[in-house]
Amino acid sequence: MEIILYLSNGYPTMESSIQMAKEYADAGCGMIEIDFPSHDPFLESEMIRDRMKKALENCDDYEAYMEEIVEVKRNLPDVKLLVLSYENTIQEIGTERFIRFCVDNDFKDVLLVGLTGDEIKNQIIAAGIRVSCYVQYQMLEEEIESAKNSNGFVYLQAKPTPGQGFVNPKYPTLKDCVQCLRDHGIDRPIYCGVGVHSPEDVRMVKEAGGDAAFIGSTILKLQGDISAMKEKIREFAAQCK
Repeated sequence: MEIILYLSNGYPTMESSIQMAKEYADAGCGMIEIDFPSHDPFLESEMIRDRMKKALENCDDYEAYMEEIVEVKRNLPDVKLLVLSYENTIQEIGTERFIRFCVDNDFKDVLLVGLTGDEIKNQIIAAGIRVSCYVQYQMLEEEIESAKNSNGFVYLQAKPTPGQGFVNPKYPTLKDCVQCLRDHGIDRPIYCGVGVHSPEDVRMVKEAGGDAAFIGSTILKLQGDISAMKEKIREFAAQCK
C-alpha cells in the first residue's frame, strides 16, 4: 500500500512546488497527486482554492504547468504521479492538447473533476488514459455502476462526513465498502481518501483492503516546517508496511 500526497502545482511558485515534491519523496511518499490550478475550483476547500488562486496570480500559463509536471516526473522517476484537472481547466487548455500532454509524457492516471457531461471524459478514455471515479461512503448504486464502467482507479470516500446523510447499513465500515466494490467485479486499484488525517486512518485503509490512502490538509498545513512535515509523512508511510 502507498500514501498519496497532494502537491499544489505552482504554489507559491513553480520552483517551490518542484522542491516540495522532492521533500515528499525523500520522506517516503511513493505517489503524488499534482494539480492543474483551476480558475473555478468550486469543489475544493478554502485552502486549496486559495492555493490555486495564488498559483494562477503568479503564472497563468498552462504550458508552464505542463513543463513543471514533467520536471517533477524527471526528478522523481520512481514516484507515481496522478494528474488532477477540472473539466473547465481542460477546456481552457484544449482537450486535444491535454490528451497529447498526457500521452506524450506517459501520464496514465487522471482525476477529472467538475464534470458537466461525459464528452471530455470519453475523449480522454478513448486516448487510453485512465480516468478515476469517485464513490461516496453511502455506496450509492449509481456510483457503483459508474465505477464498474470506468477504466481508472476508484477514489473511495474513507469516512462519512458530518451532515452527509445516511451510512448504508449493508456496508457500515470501510472494509465493507471495499469488499462491496470487489464483489461487483472491480479489480482496479481502490484509493481511499476524505477524512484521512492520522496514521491510524492510514492503518484503517490498509486493513480495509485499500491500495492507497490520500492525505491532504494534514500535510499541507505543515509545509511551513519541512522537518515536522517530513516526520509526519514518515509516520503515515510506516502504516503502509
